[in-house]
Amino acid sequence: MTRPIAVSIGDPAGVGPELIAEAWARRDAESLPPFFAVGSAEVLRAAAATRGHDLPIATVTDLANPAGWFASALPVLNVAKIGYRPGQPTKQGAQLAAASLERAIATVGVDVASALVTGPIAKAELAKIGFEFPGQTEFVASWCKARPDDAVMMLAGPSLRTVPITVHIALAEVPKKLTTELISKRCTIVARALREDFGIDRPRLAICGLNPHAGEEGRMGREEIKVIVPAIEALRKLGIDATGPHPADTLFAPRKRGSYDVAIAMYHDQALVPLKTLDFDQGVNVTLGLPIVRTSPDHGTAFDIAGKGVADPGATVAAIRMAGEIAARRTGA
Repeated sequence: MTRPIAVSIGDPAGVGPELIAEAWARRDAESLPPFFAVGSAEVLRAAAATRGHDLPIATVTDLANPAGWFASALPVLNVAKIGYRPGQPTKQGAQLAAASLERAIATVGVDVASALVTGPIAKAELAKIGFEFPGQTEFVASWCKARPDDAVMMLAGPSLRTVPITVHIALAEVPKKLTTELISKRCTIVARALREDFGIDRPRLAICGLNPHAGEEGRMGREEIKVIVPAIEALRKLGIDATGPHPADTLFAPRKRGSYDVAIAMYHDQALVPLKTLDFDQGVNVTLGLPIVRTSPDHGTAFDIAGKGVADPGATVAAIRMAGEIAARRTGA
């Protein structure tokens, strides 16, 4: 892979900056591909110091060769100057988070970067400055001019991969949003991505039910019968190895996890609770179905521990590594 990975800083008051610095410090031990940070050199340097690192930084402007600096310094594309105040989110910080995200994705769009890794943001803080998207996944999809249903969020860790069919909506709205067409479309995108981006020749999709006990043949809800089963049948006709609907309370048990490559959940927490329970410090959020590669550590800003040097860098390291692996596979490197 000849082009580096762009890493947006996220909210500067969160753990994102220190974990980017930590990832660079571990670049050799973790065999990480070259990457550059987009945000604030001042924040990154101060955040690194909280973890005991005297971080060498190469401020880049023209992005002609950020990978060339990577061996001896962290290349940083500065978008704003701001003081480092860990654990204290501000309007300035939210503006930097938004600007960092926009600038980072732009470098992917002009083929300077091979992939995008997004640092954790505070959705409520971004909303205060007029950020109109529920999250970064939706922003990246919009930037790529993808239809909302074409961008699929997959959470991946060493123990489990999960995909929520519905994401950032109220639980009461989930049954209204679920359709046979939506499930079929998103599962088709997942199966294709697992083949092309993850090298799984025949992906096995285990599809959860919506209701307790997968509806108990209609006694605890009829969404399985009316919506989910027809979707599974449609997927099988396409040659996709889809099974279910499975009761979600047993699907994530150790003896079950070896029987599938990805668990398809019907709503946000049905997917994220097991993933974060099993792989919190190594979980990666990867957006499937887009023309660009985008990953993110699957944790939030953690304002309560920012700047204390205790945040685990595992998910950030895993997100950078996964972005590099997918980008290399897409280019045949």
